[in-house]
Amino acid sequence: MKRICSVLAIVLLLSCGVKQKGADGKSAEKIEITAADIKESMEYLASDEMQGRATGSEGIEKAAVFIENYFNTNGIKPYFETYRDTFKLGEIIGYNVVGMIEGNDSELKNEFIILGGHYDHIGKGKEVEGDSIANGANDDASGTIAAMELGRYFSKSKTNKRSVLITLYSAEEMGLKGSAHLAKRLKEAGLDAYTMINFEMIGVPRAADKPLAYMSGFNRSNFAPLLNQYAGEQIVGFFPKAKEFQLFFRSDNFPFFKEFNMPAHAISTFDFTNFEYYHHVDDEPDKMDYNHMASFINKMIPALEGMMNAATKEVVLSDE
Repeated sequence: MKRICSVLAIVLLLSCGVKQKGADGKSAEKIEITAADIKESMEYLASDEMQGRATGSEGIEKAAVFIENYFNTNGIKPYFETYRDTFKLGEIIGYNVVGMIEGNDSELKNEFIILGGHYDHIGKGKEVEGDSIANGANDDASGTIAAMELGRYFSKSKTNKRSVLITLYSAEEMGLKGSAHLAKRLKEAGLDAYTMINFEMIGVPRAADKPLAYMSGFNRSNFAPLLNQYAGEQIVGFFPKAKEFQLFFRSDNFPFFKEFNMPAHAISTFDFTNFEYYHHVDDEPDKMDYNHMASFINKMIPALEGMMNAATKEVVLSDE
């Protein structure tokens, strides 16, 4: 009888999943970020049903509802009264979708790490073999899903001492209008923002001899070396074309840098050599590398935890 009870106890223990300690010192269930989960989200967000997710369209409304439901299901709370940060561009109504994971430290939770990506795309593109829907899988459903998955991870694991905002923008393709609206609103509300990372096109891997990803504005802060230090490996490197093409100013990190004068960068694995379907109707889910995406997101977790849980604000602007 004792042996049977022991076996049952082991089965029950295993069925509960592997545990880890959260930032509050309590036991937390280990959270997996898998290629299968990423693919499932991608196949919806970049499906023809979304009609290319142009801001103001029926398709992007469906995408916004999907993100809201994902947040709600995974315990990511609205930062505002609802998940939506609404703005108008002429007759077009746009929505940023904003969720929050509160930090577990009584003091550090008042400081915020902002993670983001844009969930809009261009709608229609040049027709190819009867297809005119620009699905925007890499641009930027990939970055959107990275931010969502990281939000799920921290909401479930509770390993963040600082609070986290998951901010998903529309109207990026109209000139960073959504992120500009949200950054200004958060600044006016007095948000104590520490740093911001924008995930921009992370759906395909770089060449094996290159760093996993690169960071725009690499020399504008000490963000990249600290991120790599926290991760225990080189995740982000310097990419000369990022500076040549002024990518720092061309993605949703820039409005946050402008409003808060804080370290705010875009991270990408698209380097103009590894994906030929930018703003093209063939930017489809079947072109994405889901194992790469899962690997990238999982490698970002310890890097982000280091930043979220450091006793002081170690990431600072440089003099560039």
